[in-house]
Amino acid sequence: MHRLHLPLLCALVLLAPAHAQHAHHPDGQRQAEVAQRGADVMPFDLAATTHVFTKTASGGIQRVIARRAGDAKQVRLVRAHLRDIQARFRRGDFSGPEHIHGAGMPGLATLKQARPGQVQVDYREVTGGAELAYRTGDAQLVHTIHAWFDAQLSDHGHDAVEGHAHR
Repeated sequence: MHRLHLPLLCALVLLAPAHAQHAHHPDGQRQAEVAQRGADVMPFDLAATTHVFTKTASGGIQRVIARRAGDAKQVRLVRAHLRDIQARFRRGDFSGPEHIHGAGMPGLATLKQARPGQVQVDYREVTGGAELAYRTGDAQLVHTIHAWFDAQLSDHGHDAVEGHAHR
């Protein structure tokens, strides 16, 4: 049997009730609502792109790529959106995720309260899209980012996948 470190176990227990409201929904009703609200915030076609959420030891990487490699329009829209999101998040503006996922989204309140610079958000273009890397030295904020990623994975359903750390 694996032993969990006490801080990790406490974080898991604290996050479990909040994450439960974002658990997989068999009927897909929440995912459909999220997709509908997402169109208000994301200029690209959710069905033509894939969100990849990769948890890392210092935070995580959110990558959005076009499903069709040659879809220049979607790639352009993804890159513009992620550059905008980077600027907003650096200012502590998480209104986009709040509109899409709701104010009770796991991790959102804590991210909104983080001091400027406490979570670094770096933009990078990748083949077929772009990514945002979230980094922090604060262990609680790392757990917060992971819970936030889990909620997005659940809410976006088949339009999102969990990545595996490669760095």
